[in-house]
Amino acid sequence: MLPYEFPGWTTVYYYFQKWRNVDWFVAINDRLRRQLRQQQGRDENASAAVLDSQSVKTMEEGASERGFDAGKKINGRKRHILVDTLGLLLAVKVHAANVQDRDGAKLLLKMCRERFPRLFLIWADGGYRGKLIKWVALNCLLVLEIVKRSDDVAGFVVLPRRWVVERTFAWLNKQRRLSKDYERECQTSEAWIYLAMVSVMLKRVKFQN
Repeated sequence: MLPYEFPGWTTVYYYFQKWRNVDWFVAINDRLRRQLRQQQGRDENASAAVLDSQSVKTMEEGASERGFDAGKKINGRKRHILVDTLGLLLAVKVHAANVQDRDGAKLLLKMCRERFPRLFLIWADGGYRGKLIKWVALNCLLVLEIVKRSDDVAGFVVLPRRWVVERTFAWLNKQRRLSKDYERECQTSEAWIYLAMVSVMLKRVKFQN
């Protein structure tokens, strides 16, 4: 289902794999994010971020990593994302859905210290409480702050900071490629999430002539 003007799918996939393996899509995402942050009057490097996960179904066959998320009742994969306070993607890690949020967060956060040297504070929901807070402080030199829902409030309520990452998931869900996880490899799934965010940012960034 490639556009008519594209070459054969094997050629397209060859270059996609090549660019994926050298994190080219990550680099494009990072450059656009820095430019958008500067346009908003922010430092190009984020000092605070929001963490969350999303479980999605995979295709019936072919997925190299998949599992059952008992909480969400979903057989598939989990997307862990870290976004800045504008909701722009910092990093993503895709893994089997049966991996606990705290363990998935470790996979994501341990690669963030070198990429984001200015980052020091991360907000997350109650699923990340407990021993993870100390682990993040010792191994990532970051502060993990849990944003809890008040027991006194009934029904839906917008929680401080956490709505930012939920909005980012909403942006990503508009991309048909991300309605499920269609990919055999988690690395490919991550590449498509970066590409989806690039698509979102390209509509907002102002390029100088």
